[in-house]
Amino acid sequence: MLVYPEMSGELPMKSQCLPFTQIPHTTRIFLDYLSYTPSVRNFYPRSPIFSEWVVDEAPRVAYDAARRAKVSEILERQNRAWGASSKTLANIERFRRGALAAVTGQQVGLFGGPVFSIFKALTAVKLAEQASAAGVDCVPVFWLATEDHDLAEVNHVALLSEHGLHEPFAVESHAFQNNAVPDAPVGTIKFGAEIESVVERAAGLLGESNSDVTTWLRESYRPGESLGSAFALLFARLFADFGVILLDPADADFHELAKPLFRAAIERASELDEALLARGKDLEAAGYHQQVKVTSATALLFEVKNGARTVVRRRNNGAEGGEFAVGEERISPGELLERIEATPERFNPNVLLRPVVQDYLLPTLVYTGGAAEVAYFAQVAVVYQKLLGRVTPILPRFSATLVEPKPERILARYQLGLTDVLLGPEKVREAIAARSLPSELQGRFDEAYASVERSMTAVRDAIGKLDSTLLDTAESAKSSMVHQIDRLRARVARAEQQRNEVITRHADALSNALFPHKALQEREVAGISFVARYGTALLANLYQQVHPDCHDHQVIEVQ
Repeated sequence: MLVYPEMSGELPMKSQCLPFTQIPHTTRIFLDYLSYTPSVRNFYPRSPIFSEWVVDEAPRVAYDAARRAKVSEILERQNRAWGASSKTLANIERFRRGALAAVTGQQVGLFGGPVFSIFKALTAVKLAEQASAAGVDCVPVFWLATEDHDLAEVNHVALLSEHGLHEPFAVESHAFQNNAVPDAPVGTIKFGAEIESVVERAAGLLGESNSDVTTWLRESYRPGESLGSAFALLFARLFADFGVILLDPADADFHELAKPLFRAAIERASELDEALLARGKDLEAAGYHQQVKVTSATALLFEVKNGARTVVRRRNNGAEGGEFAVGEERISPGELLERIEATPERFNPNVLLRPVVQDYLLPTLVYTGGAAEVAYFAQVAVVYQKLLGRVTPILPRFSATLVEPKPERILARYQLGLTDVLLGPEKVREAIAARSLPSELQGRFDEAYASVERSMTAVRDAIGKLDSTLLDTAESAKSSMVHQIDRLRARVARAEQQRNEVITRHADALSNALFPHKALQEREVAGISFVARYGTALLANLYQQVHPDCHDHQVIEVQ
């Protein structure tokens, strides 16, 4: 078994746990899954506690030996082309000899995408390590979503500036070779010469002092590479010490292997659609919402036509044996199956079939993803069951906010925590302003609260002796008084905020660093920014913070 990087000691970290119940906009189904309440157990085959089932799950993974041999060849070819490390090649050899896979995946965002892409890879590595330690040989695999066609989601990223602000970087469609056909799979769109100036601007912002990161960007993001290949080149370097196996599903050989699932998506379209519609009703009956809208016209494939990823639909309200449509073209099931047989590379799965194709191509022990992926797996499960006879368990990825020294000093100065910042910029300004009031005035407010507490406790005791039915009224009166003091204190704080520009500057610094655009930092800031600042030691140290059976959001101080 490979030994993964240990804590270097060069980058001390302190971490705190923050339950997802305190994270804004967390969906109910994700929260219920984390606690594995009875209402979600029909939708997820395994609990989120990996150690409870890792050994029992392994025998359920069925994987054809001939498929393993072919996939091993493709993985070795792809990873060697990206400059794979000796650890990655050793993991591919373990795969060839029978290892299972801990899989994750992500859209191939510019410069490696947001920091949670790094978190996903580290989680897959930790799951593979823990499975292997339990006696189930397992390797980490990162699925590159090169067949997605939403260029606007992946052609931009935000890097941290010297002052902590987020500087946007983007590569517009005209900067790609042939101007990027609309709806083309992003793995087919290659950078033009303009990428060089974007990389140089990024290198200047990240700092030439960290030569590894800037060198990797220049080696990866260059004319002739695509978003997919550049992402792979960068991640091969970032995770060289971890042995992460990268997989680009757009490879024609993978499409040839996936033909049986592409055919099933057409031959069993009615059956799959009925199962998905029924699952949708079950989710709604349990009080949850569907992540992916399904209708009677839903099919699970795209065909690439004239360079564009074109949806395949069922016609005639999904009637059995009816026609299909590819864009505006009408086509019979037989003709569509002939196309799949002759040119499988022109077809790729939609969001509900993609994970099933992934786990047909790989012997997946476990998949790890974010909250949205956990939610849509509740729908995907029925497709898994129909086509593979087994539902791959999903586990939440590592989730964290990295608190650098400057925002940490501001938090400490005003005695704030991340939960205060997550209330939004206005609330942060009010909180800082309230804590910036003159000490005498703050003391007066404290006295007012204490006076109300003493007085109303005495009144409540006296009322209780007279008429206990009035106790709730007394408690309501006390709450009303405290509320009025709160309102007054908030108004005073707003006045102080308007008077003191330091408050605004500190509040904005916290929001920009920890809750940019009212979203978690991990979704908005490029992971490469933090690696450039702290070196690859950051990855080894973060790896030590990943605990698969702990599903809280981590607040990590980077010293």
